[in-house]
Amino acid sequence: MDEKRINLALQGGGAHGAFAWGVLDRLLDEDWLTIDAISGTSAGALNGAALKGGLSRHPGAAGRRAARENLDFLWAQVGQRSDNRIVRWMHSMFPAPQGMDRLTELFSPAAWLDGLTRIFSPYDYGPFYVNPLAPVLRDLPHPDFSNARGPQLFVAASNVRTGRIRVFTNAAATADAVMASACLPNLFRAVEIFDPDTGKAEAFWDGGFTGNPALFPLYAPRFSRDIVIVNINPLLRDGIPRTPAQIADRVNEVSFNASLMADLRAINFVKKLFAEDRLQNRVMKNPLIHMILDDVLMNDLTARSKLMPAPGLLARMKLAGQTAADGFLRDHADALNLRDTVDLPALFAGSGIVG
Repeated sequence: MDEKRINLALQGGGAHGAFAWGVLDRLLDEDWLTIDAISGTSAGALNGAALKGGLSRHPGAAGRRAARENLDFLWAQVGQRSDNRIVRWMHSMFPAPQGMDRLTELFSPAAWLDGLTRIFSPYDYGPFYVNPLAPVLRDLPHPDFSNARGPQLFVAASNVRTGRIRVFTNAAATADAVMASACLPNLFRAVEIFDPDTGKAEAFWDGGFTGNPALFPLYAPRFSRDIVIVNINPLLRDGIPRTPAQIADRVNEVSFNASLMADLRAINFVKKLFAEDRLQNRVMKNPLIHMILDDVLMNDLTARSKLMPAPGLLARMKLAGQTAADGFLRDHADALNLRDTVDLPALFAGSGIVG
């Protein structure tokens, strides 16, 4: 197949981010596929950093092998962490199905950990606090993801003071930036990074609050028009949540999809203007949108299992990601660089103004 160029937009989602591990693992099989840029948030930033570190280490097949080594190491370390903020409470191969009774729901390890985060603060650790992601990033087989080689990496974090998104790239896309992007504030202390625009250290939390993932860095003219979004949070969940845990789970999913939905609505509007020939002679990009997702799997899981990186769950997520990416390539490889494979008008049907 002729070369196809794409950008990757990697959502965050805690342990569910292992789904993107599987997606990337499958995409790395294709030597005709060139990645121009990667935008990642939270777990997506971890995946993006690992991918960038490998691809920028060597050209061609050697770079793809290095990227796979990084990704395998990353998720093996996440699954092995004994730190009680990246715990391995689950002993079964699969998480409990959502339909388990209220008693199991309330007393599951995920619910127990979620309850603890409402009582204890990461600042209660005192001088003994260490972000458990720091050694994982430091010890990657190919740890340099802040260089100017290979695909450009964009890492999104949320400024605690302003509530606005901040995107780190090139030399600024450091391990601290990745830890900031993955900094759930009830689990980790805010990551402080010097901001040259304000001239002082700014505190950052998880990028999922403001951009999950950030699409706007991928609009640059030098990049491909194609944006392949790897979805972690389900776009659709039928039924009304009724238990406290179900309600909290759905609130989590809606909240962490909100920025992506806003970005896609804006892209849909731009596409309408292009279709009506109202943007002739304008310097504006018409992105081509694609998604790799498994909403059936994500509907079987709870948002709280994002905090439970059991090796069995991670393995299941990786396999699901490989399968989803394989299906995407089988059905849509020919469409890359030519047309959208996501029907944005259908996605937003019924979500506009009524009355």
